[in-house]
Amino acid sequence: MIDLNVSGEVTTALAGKRAVVALESTIFSHLGLPSPSNREALDRCLAAVRALGAVPAITAVLDGVARVGLIEAEHERILGAARKVAERDLPVAIGERWGSGATTVSASLALAARAGINVFATGGIGGVHRGAELHGDVSADLPAIARHPVVTVSAGAKSFLDLPRTLEMLETLGVPVVGYQCDDFPAFTVVSSGIALQHRIDDIGVLARIARTRLDFGGGMLVCTPVPVAYAVDAGVMNSAIERALAAAHTHGVSGPAVTPMVLAAIAADTAGAAVRANLALAENNARLAAAIAVGLAALPA
Repeated sequence: MIDLNVSGEVTTALAGKRAVVALESTIFSHLGLPSPSNREALDRCLAAVRALGAVPAITAVLDGVARVGLIEAEHERILGAARKVAERDLPVAIGERWGSGATTVSASLALAARAGINVFATGGIGGVHRGAELHGDVSADLPAIARHPVVTVSAGAKSFLDLPRTLEMLETLGVPVVGYQCDDFPAFTVVSSGIALQHRIDDIGVLARIARTRLDFGGGMLVCTPVPVAYAVDAGVMNSAIERALAAAHTHGVSGPAVTPMVLAAIAADTAGAAVRANLALAENNARLAAAIAVGLAALPA
């Protein structure tokens, strides 16, 4: 049996069929955002979920135990987590009794699904990396979104990825991709990638019904909402920063999972902190939308 600890608050909410939103913990660690921005992200996301009457459930691995829902006294351990835990790492993190592991999208989806949570909020998902036709680097986020019966809410995918191929992969995996009040696939800290989405939904009630149907069929779906315009990074500025960051990663021989944190850190420095401010705004916005969907789902007839 997997040693899964679901907090009392989350357990009570699920038993009462109340709205619950799972949250990854990587974005709240220094591995996702520099301090003190990571703490600000944590506070803003938790407040956004609770403001709509939903219960936040941060996922993590602490002392070798997979956790769904943390108490405030445990937040410090996530802020300072030294290791990331993807879905593939969960057995190792649990078996080796890792002290503190921040969960990525794939691990968070696996834990949320096992706990019975059907809505999850993150920042921007991973996807197909540029040049994947040569090195095959495709994020485990994509098959996890397809496999687990959970609605993922994000600001699209990381800007430095191959976004057209990321959407093609989601289509291949059978993942419904819906834009909430947007026509184009968002590009993380940039409002639009310029790639049109197949489906736009403007009403939360309709979105909840779509989500319920997808969950009943099995598997997950992706709901996209762009970064708030006031905090968005200009596409030209971002593209230039991405090119410099990717060139630096290539020069230093960085590949695989190490690419994302290096590139994000380089972009943050190159944009004078604008990317970090955008990241904070979109994370909060995603958490708010996820809570609205969770509340909508909870209101539907069983």
